[in-house]
Amino acid sequence: MEDIRYPIGKYEPQPYSSKLKEKWLSDIKTLPQHIENVIQNLDAHQLNTSYREGGWTVTQLIHHVADSHMNAYIRFKLGLTENNPIIKPYNEKKWAELSDINIVPTNISITLLHALHQRWYATIKNLTEEDFNRTVFHPEQKKEMTLWFLLGMYAWHGMHHTAHITSLKERNNW
Repeated sequence: MEDIRYPIGKYEPQPYSSKLKEKWLSDIKTLPQHIENVIQNLDAHQLNTSYREGGWTVTQLIHHVADSHMNAYIRFKLGLTENNPIIKPYNEKKWAELSDINIVPTNISITLLHALHQRWYATIKNLTEEDFNRTVFHPEQKKEMTLWFLLGMYAWHGMHHTAHITSLKERNNW
């Protein structure tokens, strides 16, 4: 039975390859349009529906992806300009409960994602394998992470949450 928390499975780190680099870069570049397409024609009730019992609503998912990917962009910039910088963790669950989530329309976060991903893609599209081997340090997880690991994780992350929405739509025949 499929675990609806992980409709595409959990993130599996992969060794560097040019082919995978192109796929993951494409995932980063096209995510905002995919999310925009997936929520097109959803009404307020549907946007406020949780993708699973005890899970976030579609609105929370969209704002979460924007929050997460803003952090990701900063983490990449730090990793490219500093030697193994300590990155700032954040409490994504508390962020998803802040008042902006219920006040700001989802299209604002979609617009933000379009601009952010254009900048992010421009920053990373020509990175070399050596660049992707640069590291950041995550203090909560107490481990170094390469930019390559982060590229794969964030490419997966966008598809993961998009799949939450598409699977919800399929289950509810929307």
